[in-house]
Amino acid sequence: MQRTRLPDADLAAAWREHAEEFIAWARIPGHDSYWRFHRDIFFEILPAPGRRTLDLGCGEGRVGRDLAALGHTVVGVDAAPAMVEAARTADPELEVHLANAAALPFEDAAFDLVVAFMSLQDVDDLEGAVRESARVLEPGGRLCLAIVHPINSAGSFEGVDDGGPFTIDGSYLESSYYMDEIRRDGLDITFVGAHRPLETYAEALADAGFLIERLREPVVPDEAVTTPRNRRWQRLPLFLHLRAVKPDSHHA
Repeated sequence: MQRTRLPDADLAAAWREHAEEFIAWARIPGHDSYWRFHRDIFFEILPAPGRRTLDLGCGEGRVGRDLAALGHTVVGVDAAPAMVEAARTADPELEVHLANAAALPFEDAAFDLVVAFMSLQDVDDLEGAVRESARVLEPGGRLCLAIVHPINSAGSFEGVDDGGPFTIDGSYLESSYYMDEIRRDGLDITFVGAHRPLETYAEALADAGFLIERLREPVVPDEAVTTPRNRRWQRLPLFLHLRAVKPDSHHA
């Protein structure tokens, strides 16, 4: 993987540009961390299927399809037309909307669960997306999110061996942008995302009225380590998983 720091980025435009790469990348079972360990660990923090689940930043729909298989009534939204079309094609029964996460086309309290799996580091307006998630949730509803861990997005390992140091070249505390270019098993993909310190996410949740219930930094399991180089990610977290609740009168 090659990581490049960017002075600025239009995240929505970047995902529209690289949508076809991601669709190919995501649809090879076992190809990436989602299949190897990320999904199952994340799903542990989800509440049981309820009335209606919003898949926020649904991509090509693999999370929504897996949630539906678990009994959730899923509605997906994504800002990239190619992603929406791919999700609809893969499962014509899945309701999917082309929409900005900060301007959702749903009524207040339309859902009891919002799942934002690996999407909030890729939205331009984080605070707006979190506010909209709160608006469309009923009181007592949950927002469950997975993001690139802010430590991961802030720095990188030096060298190629599993004992190399991890360095932050710049500021962890200031928001910034980065581009990861990855080639694996003959597929190329470019991820463009925003680095934001953990406080930024926590403050966005607090300002929208959420209470954090659970926060996890999942460890890469041994069975997911495919090369000695990958083992270094057992020393630092790749991802962050979080569950927050929109308080009802009992929490007030």
